[in-house]
Order: sequence, then C-alpha cells, then structure tokens
Amino acid sequence: MNKKQLSEIEDRINEEIAKTEKLIVDYKEMTKPIAPENAIGRISRMDAINNKSVAEAALHQAEDKLGKLKLMLTQIDKEGFGICAKCKQPIPIGRILLMPHSRFCVNCA
Repeated sequence: MNKKQLSEIEDRINEEIAKTEKLIVDYKEMTKPIAPENAIGRISRMDAINNKSVAEAALHQAEDKLGKLKLMLTQIDKEGFGICAKCKQPIPIGRILLMPHSRFCVNCA
C-alpha cells in the first residue's frame, strides 16, 4: 500500500472511532436500569426490559469494535498491515475502507 492509501485508511479508522465512541455513549444511556417504581404498565415494562437487553448487546458489540479499531490504528505503520491474519493474502483496499476493524479478507471472514 502506498502512503496515500494508508493516510486514507487512517482517516477512515479515526472517523469510525469517533462514530463508535458516540454510539457507546448512546447505548450506555439506553442500558441504564429501569426503576421499578416507574408506573409504565406491565407490558410496557417488559418491552423496556427487552429493549434494554438489545441495547446491552449492541453496547458490547460497539465496545468490541472500538477496541479492534484502536488496535488497527496502532498497526497501520507495521509491515503486516493489510494482510489477512488467516490466509496471509492482501486484503483489498475497498474491504479495509469498508470494515477497517477487520483483520480478515472476505473469504476468511
């Protein structure tokens, strides 16, 4: 990869980090405990509890993605960057720009 491509990838990773950090803040707000004294009705309360568990799963995924993005940002200047961790073939630049947190090519993912 040339320097222009690496710079573009670095910018994309930084954009994704900022977007993911904002999502994490939003998900944390959505996963706050539901107070039992809230008079929202039994069905509405069950729905709120279900929504909370969906938001918790999304929060865990976003935190995992953020960790991977930060790792990729530290690896961008290393020699093996852009090489699939499984098959050791180059990952197409389009895939890296689309999913900068992925360490695998499409076939190995």
